[in-house]
Formats: sequence, structure tokens, C-alpha cells
Amino acid sequence: MSEARILTVDDAKPEVLASKKIAVIGFGSQGGAHAKLLNEAGLDVRVGLKPGSSSADAVKKAGIPLMSVAQAAQQADLISILLPDTVQAQVFKEEIEPYLRPGDTLLFAHGFNVHFGQIDAAKDIDVIMVAPKSPGQMLYREASQGNGVPALIAVHQDASGQAHDVALAYAHAIGSTRAGVLETTFAEETETDLFGEQAVLCGGLTSLIQNGFETLVEAGYQPELAYFECLHEMKLIVDLAYQGGLSGMRKDVSDTAEWGDYVSGPRVVGAASRQAMKDILAEIRSGEFAKKWIEESQGDASEFQCLREEGRSHPIEEVGARLRGRMAWLRQGKEKA
Repeated sequence: MSEARILTVDDAKPEVLASKKIAVIGFGSQGGAHAKLLNEAGLDVRVGLKPGSSSADAVKKAGIPLMSVAQAAQQADLISILLPDTVQAQVFKEEIEPYLRPGDTLLFAHGFNVHFGQIDAAKDIDVIMVAPKSPGQMLYREASQGNGVPALIAVHQDASGQAHDVALAYAHAIGSTRAGVLETTFAEETETDLFGEQAVLCGGLTSLIQNGFETLVEAGYQPELAYFECLHEMKLIVDLAYQGGLSGMRKDVSDTAEWGDYVSGPRVVGAASRQAMKDILAEIRSGEFAKKWIEESQGDASEFQCLREEGRSHPIEEVGARLRGRMAWLRQGKEKA
């Protein structure tokens, strides 16, 4: 297993952005952080939003020029598309593509639409990716404090010969070269991101929690205790692993918990789970998952809504809402958000 090359401040050429007119399309978690950081870096930035967007006031408060998506695309030569995956293709085709000129740059923070052919820019356009590995709020906070969060960069099309330098300079402008930037491809970023979400971070985690909760409740234990043991304390363990890796987490838990980790964990997530992970990865790489999701999201999304409602009505949600309502620190966190 070879180590990835990590790019830092010394590798970046910030000057390549100095003459660029940048449009950030979207002002959500990532869009808001990128636009504010680019603006605070003294770059020529404007934000493009759909009419009536709820983010308009936030853009004005940040002191960044606000305009329609089409106007922003017309003015800019670097267009950062930071919209949800499900709307990117339509917005691109209707409000960005007609205004692209040879030598312009399209930038994404996730490769889904480019990798799976939903967005196919002309060959005289640079297509790059800068993907910070954190939510936008953390990206902005860390960069504002002189730190940074790691990011991935990739080049899909390099018509100008400067695509890599522009991607790295952009990552530098949002603070990520301070923490380290890794080079990847649109395919690798997209496929690993989808796999992580489905098999581990979202799908795997939620299924593990729900199955653990159901096992304890069906065995006659109080639902409240099942909630504490299978969901509430998950954050404690994840925080330890986040800070010190798996070995660091095991060092900080009890010997009993560490022993149980070694002897019981592989029984829960064993050969069958590993095979399921391989199957999921194969579906992602073949495009089968993307095809199904695109059809679902562009249709009536009935299956998605049904699954969403099913998840919301799980008993763990009722028990959890009741218990969380007694946790003052969670209410305080919502008030500050």
C-alpha cells in the first residue's frame, strides 16, 4: 500500500487565482464557506442563487455580490458548482453551460455528476474538483482561525494546462493546504465517498444502531437503556476514534470493552457483511447505484419518501427524542447553531 502524496502551502501557487473572476453557485454548507473564505482572501467573488433563495440575506450579510446563477456564470471564468447533487445537472444545462467560454473552469466539491455523465462539459473547459473533508461550518471555522481541514483535488479535464495549479490554489485559498491536500481522481473520490456513506458512515452505522436497539428491546430490556447503549454512547466512541484512531479509542476504553471489541465485533461485522460491502462497491463502480438514484430523484421519489418515513417512525426515534429533550447541552447547541 503506497502512501498518498500530500500537498501543502509550499506547493501552491496562489497567484494563479489573482486574475480570476469566481462565481460560487449555491450558498449552503459548502457554498457559504467557500464564498466567504475566497472573499476574505481578497479574490473577485460573486454568488449565484435561484430567485427567492432563502440564502440571499446571508450572502448580503457577508458582503458578497449576489446575482442570478446565469448572471454569475456570465461574469465568471471560474464557476464553483456547490449545489446538491440532485439539481446540479439541470442548473448546469439551463443556466451555466450556455455562458461558458473556452478556457473557463468548472469546479466541483464532489464528483458524482461528472463521473456518472450527468454533466459533460465541452473539451475546451477545465473541469476540476476541490473537496474539503469536513462540513462547511468546520471548514470556515478552522480556516478563519489560521488552521485548515484536509481536502482532495482532482483534474477531469485540463484544456488550459493550468487546471492542477488552479485546483491547488483554490484549496489554498480555503485553508486546506495548511492541513494537507491529497491528489485523487473524480472516479476515486466519487466511488469511495458513496461507499463510505452507504456501507459505513450512514447506512452501516444506522443499521447497526437500529439492530442493536431492536435486539435489546426484543430481549425485554428497557428501550431507554437500549437507546443509551446503542446510540447515545456512540458519539463517545466515535470521538475517541476520530482523535486517536482505532488504537487510540481502544486505549481509552475499559479492558472489558477492548476485549469485547476483539472477540465480538468480527461476529457482527464478519464475512457476510464484508461480502455485502463488496457487492455495494461493485454496484457503485458499475454505475448501477447512480442510475437507480438518478431515476428516483428525477421521478416522483416515492420509494425515497417511503424509506425516509419508515426511518422516522422507528421506535428508537420516539425514545431518543424524549431522552434528548432532557439533555440541556443539546438544546444549547441548537440555540447556537
